[in-house]
Amino acid sequence: MANLWNDNFGSTTPDNLFYDTKHPVDIKALTLKAGQGVLQRGTVVGILTADGLAVLVDSSKTDGSQLADSILTDTIDTGTTGATENVVTTAYQSGSFNRQALIFGGTDTADDHEERLRMLGIYLKDAQAYEG
Repeated sequence: MANLWNDNFGSTTPDNLFYDTKHPVDIKALTLKAGQGVLQRGTVVGILTADGLAVLVDSSKTDGSQLADSILTDTIDTGTTGATENVVTTAYQSGSFNRQALIFGGTDTADDHEERLRMLGIYLKDAQAYEG
């Protein structure tokens, strides 16, 4: 059984993840694979074809996780290696985001996934860092 883990429910902290509100922001539920450690808000995830679980996107993989799917709404602890409880959370499936604020797996960059993300309704823009 998966756990729901969201300590930040109902709170906001400016972090420069969003670029603007030109495109609608939609959120969906997804299940993160256990044992990935802490995944930060703004992490881009892909979906494993074998079990439908979300993991850090990495273009060097061939298990489905090479294709960007969505962006995590919150920082989530999936447990250490060997953890067995998958974690239910939420992710942005559309919107306009600051490319420098996104986190990717391996040596990936926003450029590696921008075309795929655009097809999903996720638009990437360049923004200055938030100083707050």
